[in-house]
Amino acid sequence: MKLHALDIAIIALYLLSTIFIGLWYRKKARENKESYMLGGKSLPWYKLGLSDASDMFDISGTMWMVSLCFVYGMKSIWIPWLWPVFNQVFLMMYLSRWLRRSNATTGAEWLATRFGKSGPGVSASQVIVIAFALLSCLGFMAYGFIGLGKFIEIFVPWDMIKGYIPFNVAPQYVPHVYGIIFTLFAMFYSILGGMHSIVVGDMVKYGVMTVACIWIGFIAAAHMQGNPLNVPQGWFSPFFGTHLNLNWSHIIPEVNAKIKSDGYSLFGLFFMMMTFKGFFAALAGPAPNYDMQKILSTRSPEEASKMSGFVNIILLPIRYTLIVSLTILGLLYFHQMNLKDGTGAIDFERILPAVINNFLPVGLVGLLLAGLLGAFMSTFSGTMNAAQAYIVNDIYIKYINPAASNKKIIGMNYLAGIVVVVVGVMLGFFIKDVNTMLQIIVSALYGGYISSNVLKWHWWRFNAKGYFWGMLSGIIFALVLAVLSWFVDSQIAATSPFWHNLYAGLHDHFSFFPEYFKSSNLLYWFPALFTVSTAGSIIGSYAAPPTDESVLKSFYSTVRPWGFWGPIKKAVLAEDPSFQPNKNFKINMFNVVIGTGAQCCLTILPMYLVLRQKMPLLVTIGILAVIIIILKKTWWNKLKDY
Repeated sequence: MKLHALDIAIIALYLLSTIFIGLWYRKKARENKESYMLGGKSLPWYKLGLSDASDMFDISGTMWMVSLCFVYGMKSIWIPWLWPVFNQVFLMMYLSRWLRRSNATTGAEWLATRFGKSGPGVSASQVIVIAFALLSCLGFMAYGFIGLGKFIEIFVPWDMIKGYIPFNVAPQYVPHVYGIIFTLFAMFYSILGGMHSIVVGDMVKYGVMTVACIWIGFIAAAHMQGNPLNVPQGWFSPFFGTHLNLNWSHIIPEVNAKIKSDGYSLFGLFFMMMTFKGFFAALAGPAPNYDMQKILSTRSPEEASKMSGFVNIILLPIRYTLIVSLTILGLLYFHQMNLKDGTGAIDFERILPAVINNFLPVGLVGLLLAGLLGAFMSTFSGTMNAAQAYIVNDIYIKYINPAASNKKIIGMNYLAGIVVVVVGVMLGFFIKDVNTMLQIIVSALYGGYISSNVLKWHWWRFNAKGYFWGMLSGIIFALVLAVLSWFVDSQIAATSPFWHNLYAGLHDHFSFFPEYFKSSNLLYWFPALFTVSTAGSIIGSYAAPPTDESVLKSFYSTVRPWGFWGPIKKAVLAEDPSFQPNKNFKINMFNVVIGTGAQCCLTILPMYLVLRQKMPLLVTIGILAVIIIILKKTWWNKLKDY
């Protein structure tokens, strides 16, 4: 498809607006370190919430979710619990307040409020969280960089512009060239303007995406008139049993193969394990990335909670309007689209670009592409800002130049941003399979992250040594599982007689065993991973003395967590009998449960609306209204009391 002049003009106008935003906020960002990294903690919660939601609206994730909706229908709303998406509910109800009360700048700086600035294991705990943050940031940046390039290549074939380029580019590097071009725009406005320009840029992008998503929703609904969707029984229902029970055999047989390869056929077991993992991942709080930085940027603990709640409201209805609309057009015109990859197999993640390429009008294509470019740029810039904060605040200022002037700190932020972008781009160039590498990094890092970060909030005896060994043992074990997964899926198992016979023998005697090592089923190993990481945390904690009591009392009285804090609570009350311990565990958990229900309603409501499922839509609206009334009394009205 050749882009129309109007589409090109819309995209160009959007890119120019990002440059203007960076220049406009340059002076504001240079005021001091806090203004650059956290917007001076002066930005209102609704702006930060909108920005945080925009950072989560990425191209790759949207392509994946469109493919899920196509295959699994309404049941697809549960699969993002893998991340888990309901962690935003935990943040909304209490964890964002706890985090913001620390008044820290980064996750590594937060550790000093919990474990102290010195002592056994403190430096090691800070080093491992900095390494975690930087590796995850670089991995996401490399993935986004190459993913964006491949996406743009579909709409702007290199043959269209190579005549205007004064140098030759090998075909395999065309996506990288596109990636570099748009990365430079993201780098420019985020490095110059810091958090201020990132938030405003995200707001502009969200406005563009909102117009585009609503427009596509009307188009999809119009195309459905007189054209019922040809889908299997159960596709319109979000409910499920032990098995998935979606049979595409007489409609699109290739979909059954995808369901099998995804490993979701035993959906009941998958859902239980996903919820088990998600619960502990949510209890751990935010990972040290853009989400944590936005929480730390809020003006108060109460506004931190409001911001996290606003993310759900501002993100889900608009995003799922886009997802279900593209799914409808994909289902209606499936046989008119070429979704085959280079091997001749159908790649369902090509539905999004194929629909945009073939079935959307001039103007809307430009808006949607500008919005998706903005999605990449907002995720990229937010991730880069988080990486800058760790490099400058937790490495440069702490270890290299503690007395650095404001001018030097801002200059170091510029340099750190450039270095982070260059390294991210290099990873995109030199790693042949970025997605596989990213999955290994994310699986290993986030697998090791959970246990230590649950215990840091809820157990007084947990110390810096426990944090370090819990993280390290979890990461190493998760990395071993990821490598085994790669090995089972690799050609070695198919071509080497020894390994082929071993694999076949294991499968004959323990049919479930080899399947557990397939990448889609690594979720089932979470109990083992959690056990290893928890053991490392507990053994590491008892291998060193407890954290200094004065640090623990300061943390407990400031953050006011609930959990196993008995001895510290007693010590704080002895010093200050008027202190009010946190007794909100039950109401927090009640709010989490019904808040998760509200999140599900916000997800499925736009889907029922576009699909014109009137009765389910009315039921969903009714449930959502009841939950909102309850949360007004149990959460919103009591924000200052928690």
